Amino acid sequence: MTISYLTVTGELPLQAHDSSTLAPGASRMPTWFIPHGAGPCFFMDWNPPRAWDRMADFLKGLAATLPVQPRAIVMVSAHWLEGSFSVTCGTHPELIFDYHGFPPHTYALQYPAPGEPALAARVAGMLAAAGLPAEQNSSRGFDHGMFIPMLLLFPAAQIPVVQLSLSTTLDPALHLAAGRALQALRDEGVLMIGSGMSYHNMRGYGDPRSGPISDEFDAWLTGAVQAPPRQREQSLTDWAQAPSARLSHPLHAEEHLLPLMVVAGAADQDLGQKLFSDRVMETKLSAFRFDRSAS
Repeated sequence: MTISYLTVTGELPLQAHDSSTLAPGASRMPTWFIPHGAGPCFFMDWNPPRAWDRMADFLKGLAATLPVQPRAIVMVSAHWLEGSFSVTCGTHPELIFDYHGFPPHTYALQYPAPGEPALAARVAGMLAAAGLPAEQNSSRGFDHGMFIPMLLLFPAAQIPVVQLSLSTTLDPALHLAAGRALQALRDEGVLMIGSGMSYHNMRGYGDPRSGPISDEFDAWLTGAVQAPPRQREQSLTDWAQAPSARLSHPLHAEEHLLPLMVVAGAADQDLGQKLFSDRVMETKLSAFRFDRSAS
């Protein structure tokens, strides 16, 4: 099945949850780590044709698992790195088409979700209060690590979104700390999403030799995510020592794994679980959720 642009840009209804019923602390939001695919892969023909179908179906159904519709979303994308943690604070961020060589129609995709300056200021303030470098960015738009999966997750584009950058340090402990600093947002109706890839070695995609490598790392990563919180944090801090870690995320190119650290940090004492796994381009790709119900 090829997923067309028209299918996901306004014809599907927003999930039927009423955010007005959410009082602070009444229904804590989970945190998600999701795969965002390869460029605009869900909106174009691919070879093999059905390569991304299962992932697309998973993403399209994920919002229905929430207790209520989010009041707002904090999206951590692998495609934005800054010296300080930066957060978009514009009211109507434009899209950044930061992929290259794809069909012309993929550069006409639209996702007009509003920003939320007040939430951006709160995010920056919470990070600063935790001693982490933080700033707001009024000119930054939404990159494809945000809008490509969001077209499937929340296609009506009505929920306010702020995008949070990664740190150029690529320090897993720092990103776990950033998540911890923001965990209170979950009790305020804010959904935190980490958008990356559990395997991301550009040279390995499509190579049959990558299958066992990605399987080994995925098995370790699943065990780390599903471990008790203290063990989970230590394992994720030391992820580079895991089996096949550097074959799955090469040195200085681990940015696609780091959104997981942020949402795991925000999980606090909630446990993690694997939600989805599929083999695409010879590699295993997985999604994870942190939620009180798993504890």
